[in-house]
Amino acid sequence: MARLFLIGLCVLLGFGHAWAQPKVGAIRFGAHPDKTRFVLELSEAPRYRVFTLPDPFRVVIDLPELDWDMSNGAQKGQGLVEAMRFGLFAPGTSRIVLDLAGPGRIKSVFTIPPQEGYPYRLVIDIAPVTRAAYFASPREPVLSDPPLAPPRSVAKPTVPAEADQRPLVVIDPGHGGVDPGARSLTGVYEKEITLDYARELKSELEATGRYRVAMTRDRDIFVRLRDRMEMAQSLGADIFISLHANNHASHKIRGVSVYTLSETASDTEAEALAAQENKADAIAGINLADQTEVVSKILIDLAQRETMNLSKRFANGVVSEVGHVAKLLGNTHRYAGFAVLKSPTVPSVLVEIGYLSNSREEKEIRTEKHKQQLIGALIKALDAYFARQESLNRS
Repeated sequence: MARLFLIGLCVLLGFGHAWAQPKVGAIRFGAHPDKTRFVLELSEAPRYRVFTLPDPFRVVIDLPELDWDMSNGAQKGQGLVEAMRFGLFAPGTSRIVLDLAGPGRIKSVFTIPPQEGYPYRLVIDIAPVTRAAYFASPREPVLSDPPLAPPRSVAKPTVPAEADQRPLVVIDPGHGGVDPGARSLTGVYEKEITLDYARELKSELEATGRYRVAMTRDRDIFVRLRDRMEMAQSLGADIFISLHANNHASHKIRGVSVYTLSETASDTEAEALAAQENKADAIAGINLADQTEVVSKILIDLAQRETMNLSKRFANGVVSEVGHVAKLLGNTHRYAGFAVLKSPTVPSVLVEIGYLSNSREEKEIRTEKHKQQLIGALIKALDAYFARQESLNRS
């Protein structure tokens, strides 16, 4: 029996080691005259896929799902690297994105085994090149041996059966994973705040018993903009709510705002915000070559005009209810070309729950009281919207 116990213990320990994620211990940059060196310390030899992307120029490093033993989000770089981001890109795949100051090529990629007190080190040298040289040279990914498995798709959320006639609300926590979003004055990332609010909104909506609810992401993982929109469409959602938190150069600006889709922005700030939010895929290291075609297929036809009208109706209700419990940004209901709102069939709104760049509002956003008040207002707006829709359907 003792022998069997020891064998079982060894097996369990072996499985525990297999299950443990590789850990990242440190990230370093070195600027040299002919290259910029990037070094990643890891607890074990990594499988990797390293490649570059143009316009904007980036180096993308895919690795197995990692345990980041450091603050997650974005960091500054050195030399040719202006900044970097890291986080979960897809189930089983972590991603690092290095933003380059200009065109660059991967000069070398190699791993150094543990020595002199250091763990495994993944070393990537990036050399500056001209734009012409970048596009003239082959840009095949550099792969480990054995290679890293390709990224898996994010699973589509499940909802109660279609026979359940309750309205389906899809909640979209903005950003996530390798795309951290805005950063607060105290270092908290937008992706953390939006996920927290989304989880609470889902819980409260389900507690009413009046709604079916799904989320585009339920953990700290990246989801493409078009995948968020397509999830809502494929599920047959009755309403889509994308939650975000804003940043502004002026630390004085504060207040909740609500956006709906329009190809003509209501003001320059709304246009700038949409442009920034629509960069989410670029931030996460997605090849943007086919994005214009995808978006251009979504025509503003009669069906979408009706969807936009319903979106505006719900947005007006949100503004009315939120105005009772929180400060509103001037010209609260705004319009802009947010990619995530471009569903032709699902009424969609984007709610900016406040400004992380305002110290007072950041503190409020992170309180349970503010969260409960804002969520309560959203639920009242949903109740009023669907009550009106039901009344119109009966008449």
